[in-house]
Amino acid sequence: MFARSLGDDGAELRPLEPWQAAEFLAHIDRGREFIGRYIGLPDVITDLASAREYLRTYAEKAAADTGRVHGIHWDGELVGGVLLRTMDVARGIAEAGCWLEPSAVGRGLVTRAVRVLIDWAVDERGIHRVEWWVASRNEPSIAVARRLGMSREGVLRESYPYRGKRHDMEIWSVLAPQWRAARPTPAV
Repeated sequence: MFARSLGDDGAELRPLEPWQAAEFLAHIDRGREFIGRYIGLPDVITDLASAREYLRTYAEKAAADTGRVHGIHWDGELVGGVLLRTMDVARGIAEAGCWLEPSAVGRGLVTRAVRVLIDWAVDERGIHRVEWWVASRNEPSIAVARRLGMSREGVLRESYPYRGKRHDMEIWSVLAPQWRAARPTPAV
C-alpha cells in the first residue's frame, strides 16, 4: 500500500480498501453524528458488513476507473476521507467529496487531500471538470470549495431529501485549465 504525505504534520492520504473495514467503521463511529449533519455516509455504514460493502463498491469503482476513495490519516489514525464519488473519464467529469471527524477539524486536512485528488484526476486521468456538490448550509465544505478556487455555479433548491427534510444543494466546480493555472510554480 502507498501513502501520500499531506505536509509535515503527520497527515497522509491513503487508499481505503475492503480489508480496512473495521478501521473504517471505528472511524465512522467516532464521528457519526458530526459527519452525518450533511451527508448520509453514517446512515450507510452501520456495521462491519456495510463498511466492507461500501469499501468493496469503491474498490470496484477504482478497478472500473469510475471512482476512488482515500482515507485521511493523521498521526497514523484514520480521521476522514476524500473521494471521487463519480468519475467519467470519457466525458472528463468527476464529482469530488469529503468527510472528517471532529477531532481533525481546523487543520486544513480536507483541502490538502482534495488538492491531491484533483491533481491526480486532472493530470493522470485527464478529467476536465471536477464538481463539488454541497448542502447550502454546510459552510465548512463550501469554504473548502472556495479555498480550492472553485466557482459556485448554482443552487438546486430543495433537491436533496435527507433525514426527513429537503435541503438546497450548491454545485461548485473547477475546470482543468483554471486548476493548472492556479497551481504554485515549483521551486527550481
